[in-house]
Amino acid sequence: MSLDQIRRWDSGALAHGVNDPFGQGPLPWLREREHYLEGSGQLLPWYVDLAAIDGGRTGTRTLPAQRTARSRREPGPHNADDVGLQIKGYTACSSVEPGGAVDFHVTVNPAQQFLVDVYRIGAYDGGAGQITTSPRLSGIVQCPPLTAGRTVSCHNWWQSWRLQIPTLWRPGAYVAVLTTADGYRSHVPFTVRSPEPADLLLVLPDVTWQAYNLYPENGRTGASLYHAWDEHGGLLGEESAAVTVSFDRPYAGAGLPLHVGHAYDFIRWAEREGYDLAYAGARDLHAGRVDPTRYRGLVFPGHDEYWTVAMRRAAERARAHGTSLVFLSANTMYWQVSLAPSPSGAPDRLMMCRKRRPDARGRSALWRDLGEPEQGLLGVQYAGRVPEPCPMVVRNAGHWLWQDTGAGENDELPGLVAGEADRYFPRTALPEYTERMLLAHSPYEDGTGALTHQETSLYRAPSGAYVFASGTFAWSPALDRPGHVDRRVQRATANLLDRVTGRTRPAAPGPR
Repeated sequence: MSLDQIRRWDSGALAHGVNDPFGQGPLPWLREREHYLEGSGQLLPWYVDLAAIDGGRTGTRTLPAQRTARSRREPGPHNADDVGLQIKGYTACSSVEPGGAVDFHVTVNPAQQFLVDVYRIGAYDGGAGQITTSPRLSGIVQCPPLTAGRTVSCHNWWQSWRLQIPTLWRPGAYVAVLTTADGYRSHVPFTVRSPEPADLLLVLPDVTWQAYNLYPENGRTGASLYHAWDEHGGLLGEESAAVTVSFDRPYAGAGLPLHVGHAYDFIRWAEREGYDLAYAGARDLHAGRVDPTRYRGLVFPGHDEYWTVAMRRAAERARAHGTSLVFLSANTMYWQVSLAPSPSGAPDRLMMCRKRRPDARGRSALWRDLGEPEQGLLGVQYAGRVPEPCPMVVRNAGHWLWQDTGAGENDELPGLVAGEADRYFPRTALPEYTERMLLAHSPYEDGTGALTHQETSLYRAPSGAYVFASGTFAWSPALDRPGHVDRRVQRATANLLDRVTGRTRPAAPGPR
């Protein structure tokens, strides 16, 4: 086993074969070391490019001259991996209401004490606020995961710690940071659901996150719905991947899901803008733990590719009730999946998707192959990957979505078509609507060099609900990702959410 192979596994994006230029995104605790301006003692923000500190450039922006001094680097914690398993963990449930409890199952190698620092994602300095810290906990080396074919499960791990959620905690997206006494660190995301309705329900795509999870990413036993390993540690493709994956296991690598940053980008921006948000996971929508008709809008902020029938029916019921749907990524609702109990009987802990393996009628698990193309809800559907980020080209600039953004007809928004893209398929049925508009039409070359295009869609259902689909991975990062922020996208998103919630704000000042 070479060091290069281990680094490749630990990279995540390479192992999953996903072209996502944004990845997990910047998070304040993911830096390996603290960085200070030499001679000043000033701690640098976690998103600053060190090359820029040394006189280089960050994107197209040069830092001020007074910040060209070299930084002093202090030692910090190291991210755990799936080879050494220095510390890894998962929760027995991914979402809980205030007053409930979150049970952590953690393995520590070698056995030693560890701490759990709990952060909430939001409009804090650095993008997350530390909420609480556990007492020192005794860590043990847990049993190896159980395997059944390609399915890997750690439901045989002992419980390590119970976090009781106080009733005064704010609902939101949380991350537990696990740190060993010898300085290794891993992460466990979870959601505190909202017991009361709000204007907007934010639905975190935990089903899709698990589909990509290759844990353990060690060249032997890990498997996702995309990949598995052969006997030589080689990465196998979709035809040899798992059909069933378990939620009872950590996430690969540093412990955060692939694409999680897309959701966190939206959360930071939306909380800073003051929107009234409730929080839930996709499995909460599936299980009926949240009533989508109680909200003015449902927001799907990140890559949300895997949907159960129950999830789709809940979204359709919400639309029919007049609840708007806001999809801020691409390749949404592409695969149909089902959920089942774990071997211990806990509900919705196993996910099944046969993908391209045909059923008795020769159909794949694509929603469009099963007779319900995603365009029937979204207004557009998945077109393909985008090899290199390309400009989004504005269409219908007089529409209220683009109001006060400064965007004109055929203006190009650099880098806004990236990762994966959706478009309108003329031969596929559209949903019923009273108004419909395509708000971007952006040409790009696909992986074969053929010219194709991306489109952003908005329609109004007969119920009065709006359904927006950005049609690109890059929309949420443009809201709050350092180096990717686009103020036109920020204002367009505000226009959309203001229309959905009935909120009013003053017009943007004109040019001076």
